[in-house]
Amino acid sequence: MEQQGLTERERRAWRTSFEMTELLRARIEQQLQADSGLSNADYTVLALLSEAPDGRMRPYELGQAANWEKSRLHHQLTRMCRRGLTGRERCGNRGVDVVITQKGLAALADAVPGHAQEVRRLFVDRVTPEELDLFAGIAAKILDGLRTDQPSG
Repeated sequence: MEQQGLTERERRAWRTSFEMTELLRARIEQQLQADSGLSNADYTVLALLSEAPDGRMRPYELGQAANWEKSRLHHQLTRMCRRGLTGRERCGNRGVDVVITQKGLAALADAVPGHAQEVRRLFVDRVTPEELDLFAGIAAKILDGLRTDQPSG
């Protein structure tokens, strides 16, 4: 039976992908909290900053890279600054950069091995290399569409 314009096949694909994404997110969050005390949001910010030149980014660039709204990024960075994981440094006359601190680098270094092991266990090892490539291609296609089809407002 079609419901709200989706066929059974379409509904099954959507629900399965949505449930998978939510469950993966929850499991990764649990692992990070238990093993390193970092949230997934902490890990995301630290990973992005660690990959940036000199461990620093403009807040706008960081928000874009994380796909976060300005307010979410502001609150996340405020919490992380209080914990000494990131800092804010003046850049030029009016700008501010977000920087990863030594404490942030150490926390990320401690978290990476367990995080990678859990990603491998929950995701990578469940499919063949060919399926992994196919999955990555499909996910990239959907992401590209989402990025070009931004909601107005």
